[in-house]
This record gives sequence, structure tokens and C-alpha cells, in this order.
Amino acid sequence: MTPRLNALQQSPELYKKLSDYSIAAKKGALDAGLLALIEIRASQMNGCAFCLDMHVKQAKLHGEGELRLHHVAIWRESPLFSARERAAFAWTEVLTHLPAHGVPDAVYEEVRAEFPEKELVELTHNVMGINAWNRMSIAFRNVPGSADKAFGLDKAQFS
Repeated sequence: MTPRLNALQQSPELYKKLSDYSIAAKKGALDAGLLALIEIRASQMNGCAFCLDMHVKQAKLHGEGELRLHHVAIWRESPLFSARERAAFAWTEVLTHLPAHGVPDAVYEEVRAEFPEKELVELTHNVMGINAWNRMSIAFRNVPGSADKAFGLDKAQFS
């Protein structure tokens, strides 16, 4: 896959604003490991190879187990995730592929049972952020692994 263009070089101001937004969204009460998992799930759903590669490596650096990383795609069937993680996955999925009639009450009630209001808003901002990055990376064909050194992801030690 050949990259189309470098969004950072073409529009550094907007790129920085999106980066600042993403960094601010991560500074809330939510665990970095949980955020990495929802970034993986959204990136899987969107087919974003660059972001999926990046967030799998970040999750491993945060101490996530490799089997759980493989199970993100099958989280509904997997016994490896907590109720809170399952609710976060459900919320990520419904916000990534919005149904025609909005967010179903059942999904909202599930996530509200696991997340206080402030954390739910933070989770929502993180889902919004990863979806924005996915769309940019897909549009401009960012190459998986091409930013590993810049983000310290070369330390993830995948074989």
C-alpha cells in the first residue's frame, strides 16, 4: 500500500489540534489499558490497519496480554473481559457504526451500569477521537508500523 499524503505535513495546525484533543481525552479517569482496547475495537471495525497496528502495540506496552488482544474481535464470545470492558466495547461499536435510529436504550443502560456519567463522557470522547484518526489514516493510507519509532512502539517486542 502506497501512502497518499502526509496529513501532518500538509496541515500541521489541524493535525496538532486533533492530537491535543486525543491527548486531553485520555487524561480523564479511564484506564489507559481500557482505552487501548476500545481503540483496537474501533480500528478493527473501521478496517484501519495503521491504527490497529499502533494500538495493539500500545496495549502490549501497557501490559495487556496477547491472548486478550486476539480476543478483542470476539469479545462477545470471550470469557476474558470484565462487564465494564464489555460495556465499553458495546458503546464503542454503537458509536462507530451508528444505527439509523440512534443508540439503543439497552446499550446505553449497559454502559451506564458500568460507567459514571463523567467517565461515560470521557469514553465517548475517546471513541470519537479514534474514529477521527481511523478516517484520516484510511483516507491517506498510512502504512502500519511507519511511526513506531516516533511513538516508541518499537519496544512492543512482537515477533
